[in-house]
Amino acid sequence: MSFFKKLKERMFRSSSKLDEGLEALVDDGADEDAAAPPEPKPDTRPDPAPAAPAQDRPAATDQPGILGRMLGRDAAPRRVLDDEMLESLEDLLIQADMGVETAMRVSANLAEGRFGRKLSVPEIKSALAAEIARIMDPVAKPMPLYPARPQVVLVVGVNGAGKTTTIGKLASQFRAAGKSVMIAAGDTFRAAAVEQLQVWGQRAGVPVMTAPEGSDPASLAYDALARAKAEGTDLLMIDTAGRLQNRADLMEELAKILRVLRKLDPDAPHNTLLVLDATTGQNALNQVEIFRKLADVSGLVMTKLDGTARGGVLVALADKFGLPIHAIGVGEQIDDLQAFDPEEFAAALVGTDAQA
Repeated sequence: MSFFKKLKERMFRSSSKLDEGLEALVDDGADEDAAAPPEPKPDTRPDPAPAAPAQDRPAATDQPGILGRMLGRDAAPRRVLDDEMLESLEDLLIQADMGVETAMRVSANLAEGRFGRKLSVPEIKSALAAEIARIMDPVAKPMPLYPARPQVVLVVGVNGAGKTTTIGKLASQFRAAGKSVMIAAGDTFRAAAVEQLQVWGQRAGVPVMTAPEGSDPASLAYDALARAKAEGTDLLMIDTAGRLQNRADLMEELAKILRVLRKLDPDAPHNTLLVLDATTGQNALNQVEIFRKLADVSGLVMTKLDGTARGGVLVALADKFGLPIHAIGVGEQIDDLQAFDPEEFAAALVGTDAQA
């Protein structure tokens, strides 16, 4: 199964919520139009010629003509895109977790050139997908690889966001692409996180450096970078704790990690990835605000898009922050984390087919 098919299948909760809302929105307007049909215009045409006798007329057929087929092909209900419909569309996008500002912007852009026209649900979905893809295209960027060796990748995010599995999947994918990778299990306060990384390390053939539970993460990061430099490792991925309820401690911990890394490499870390859990909805925006202050976030990874009807939050993130979105995840398998494709994501979100 291609990743787009998997994405579309697993984001059904997001797309079906939008689909149901759009169907109801258009049906309501279509019913109003049907309740008050326009007055028929008087027929000013000349009287038709007398009809030919029945025996002279061609036999009736069940096959419609070209015009009939053209008209019948587009029999879907339609509604005029007016102020009332735009307001309802904004509400629908807000419910899909796009946020107020992004929902207003998407609706306004969709109305350009279409205001006052009657639109069907497929036409609205197609226009929505195009507008969402347009917003997200500038941020769809793979994680950059640099000639520096080792390239240090610091991974941050709240506990439970999927940092450890994201690190494991990325490490395995880079290893499969021919890169040598090392992992530092820097969340020394959670034994489960360390064990999970060790499992991924064994699976991918990647060494995982650990330290005793409760030990100093900065010291582990320093030792890992020293070893990676000595061994000529291409990529060093460092996990970190994500205890936002103790923000001051976390800030100091991250600051210390940065200080010790820069003693060995003034440019480290070369990437700081923020892993976000899609099921948190609009709270993801707050997390970006916080971690941009705690660490110089260079890119985003969004996980768990398969477990939510809130996929629209990714559009809000792109619209508000403009940070590169490197990858998205829709499951637990290694190939369930893939590079972010804006057209495929937009199509999956609204429930249409991806553009060729």
